[in-house]
Amino acid sequence: MIKVVAVTGYKAHELGIFSNKHEAVPYIQGVLRNRLIQLIEEGLEWVVMTGQQGVELWAGEVVLQLKEQYPELQLAVLTPFEEQEHKWKEASQEYYHQILEGADFVDSVSKKPYENPGQLQACNQFIIDKTDALLVLYDPDQSGSPEYYLKTAHKYQEAGNEYPILSISFFDVNDYIEEQKSNTEDWAT
Repeated sequence: MIKVVAVTGYKAHELGIFSNKHEAVPYIQGVLRNRLIQLIEEGLEWVVMTGQQGVELWAGEVVLQLKEQYPELQLAVLTPFEEQEHKWKEASQEYYHQILEGADFVDSVSKKPYENPGQLQACNQFIIDKTDALLVLYDPDQSGSPEYYLKTAHKYQEAGNEYPILSISFFDVNDYIEEQKSNTEDWAT
């Protein structure tokens, strides 16, 4: 049973998204919402993420919305280092802080500001060690930051640990978009 899931995926800019108001964001969130609801109904209690811009923060927003329907659901944000948002644009920082304010647990794996990529690797390993599965928006045909998380998860599996990797592909997102458009057309007629 998956009680604690790590969530990750592409950073917003890797998807060509430079605003949370982009038309693709609600669709990505819809797919995340559906997968999380399925996990909640199977016993999920915690969602854990690093709080990076893009899929993780969009998932964080979804979790905060789902808490209204599933008050037992909790959100943990474990940043790889202190002040990760320091160089982000103001609007991104505000969005990030809204997610942190709603989270049930917030901490940094490294208690220092960014020094080197080892902090990111240590954070990924820490989260994999502390969670039961990984939910990731990733497509093997489009490289990007989720590869690092996946590499850590695969090593963890190879060491003999049972650790499901639950993938959301671009096909899943496209299917969701088509489903939503079909539902809208049905409603309009």
